[in-house]
Amino acid sequence: MAGTFPHGNQGIIGAVPLQVARLYVALPAAGAFDPSPTELECMGFDYVILFMTYTRGAAGGAFTIRPEFSPYASDTAGFNWFRNSLYDPDAVVAGSDSTSEFQAEDIKYTSTAAGDESVIYGPILLAGGIQRMRIPAAESGQVGDPGGLEIIAMFF
Repeated sequence: MAGTFPHGNQGIIGAVPLQVARLYVALPAAGAFDPSPTELECMGFDYVILFMTYTRGAAGGAFTIRPEFSPYASDTAGFNWFRNSLYDPDAVVAGSDSTSEFQAEDIKYTSTAAGDESVIYGPILLAGGIQRMRIPAAESGQVGDPGGLEIIAMFF
């Protein structure tokens, strides 16, 4: 699915699908996450890389993304969206069981300059079985003066 990329000159090169995950607009006020993030179809792809352009609203601006994934082609009764997690293995001690920790993950980027900053995140493993993904985003630095953010997803 190709879209209009208002913040740059991106487009489809060869057979590489690019999808607009978030148009370049201001992040929601007060540190809230996007209430209706764009759903991206990604069945059959193994990975996604996120190309993000952020312009802070004020010094100290930062954004947080919360990639969410669904194994379903459309919403069903019950739970539909799942987040990646971080895993921290416990130490192995002879003669004793171990407990490892894992938690859902958000991803934060803090600005380093006043102008547009373009960064890449990924690849994120999809393993060919994820049907849809979405990427809610929030201002997490200067929540009273949110910056603008665009996210382009490249699936392969």
